[in-house]
Amino acid sequence: MGWWGAMGGGKQKGIIQYTTSPFRQRAMKGALTGYVFNGYKRVAGHLPYYIIPFSLGNTYRISVAAYATYVWGKNYDHWKNSKAGHVAMMEKEGEH
Repeated sequence: MGWWGAMGGGKQKGIIQYTTSPFRQRAMKGALTGYVFNGYKRVAGHLPYYIIPFSLGNTYRISVAAYATYVWGKNYDHWKNSKAGHVAMMEKEGEH
């Protein structure tokens, strides 16, 4: 048995490897300009989902209540999808 992968047999045929020169690879090329335009589109597209619920109420209390409901829903969903939430739901349904 030879070095790593060298089994002592003949040369293998039909195996082709392609690489890119490290000087040609640009991992972050266009990242900033892409975010400036695409990030703006993404943020502008999501704004109605945040503005509409909080602007429906005319008073500060209604907006705070809307945000509190949002936070409660997020926390409840997180708990419900956790291990403790699964066990509690199984016990409630009588499966555990």
